[in-house]
Amino acid sequence: MDARAPSAAPAVTADDFLRVEGLGRAFNAQRPVFGGVSFGVARGEFVCIIGHSGCGKTTILNVLAGLDQASTGHVFMDGREVAGPSLERGVVFQGHALMPWLSVRRNIAFAVESRWPDWSRAQVQAQVQKYVAMVGLSAAIDKKPSELSGGMKQRVGIARAFAIEPKMLLLDEPFGALDALTRGTIQDELLAIVQRTQQTVFMITHDVDEAILLADRILLMRNGVELPDGRWRPGDIAESMRLGLPRSRTRATLHHTPGYYEARNHIVDFLVSRAHAA
Repeated sequence: MDARAPSAAPAVTADDFLRVEGLGRAFNAQRPVFGGVSFGVARGEFVCIIGHSGCGKTTILNVLAGLDQASTGHVFMDGREVAGPSLERGVVFQGHALMPWLSVRRNIAFAVESRWPDWSRAQVQAQVQKYVAMVGLSAAIDKKPSELSGGMKQRVGIARAFAIEPKMLLLDEPFGALDALTRGTIQDELLAIVQRTQQTVFMITHDVDEAILLADRILLMRNGVELPDGRWRPGDIAESMRLGLPRSRTRATLHHTPGYYEARNHIVDFLVSRAHAA
């Protein structure tokens, strides 16, 4: 089985649910962090972006979330330009970003009430309980963040993001601070929830195995670099890599999946040899 179908130029079509067109960000006009970034995400697709620190991955995600503005280019979601934050996009950050004085129930209910202000108390509680159960935290629903482990806090963050039923979920390395065993468990849980809900997801990761496990497609991003002639080449998406692996995969079975090592070696080779190359 061919595990990958690389493309040097990620295609953007009018039918894409998310369209990123010519995106650029410059803090120094002479040396933009990235430029000319264009890609699309289909409805229900799980896309990971991977690259070295400093290439602009988090800035791109913040622009998609409406939390930052690009210097150039446009982002469209479901036919409308992204101009600011919206409950149509759920975000899970590297830190859990929970309100420490509220219980799990109230942290999630706060988001649900913001999304549907006309809902009754019973409707809000039913929505909260549904997504708390989905991440396996029903027994901890009335605990505060200080009473939870790091993995449990991230589960709450994921439940909160799913509970508002966003059109798109944006994940900024949500498992980076977790130990390997906890990370693997939550990755499998996230994959199961995404498959069940058909959620559209854009995720940043530095973990090659995580990207292969979760994604339908992986964007390989290279850093900005000074060329031999002294010109500056901004960071960009060097390659869009569609995985041909079976969708029903888990962390335990991934290493035995035909095509896994081919995909992994391709990504590692890019990160080692090409991501910083002039």
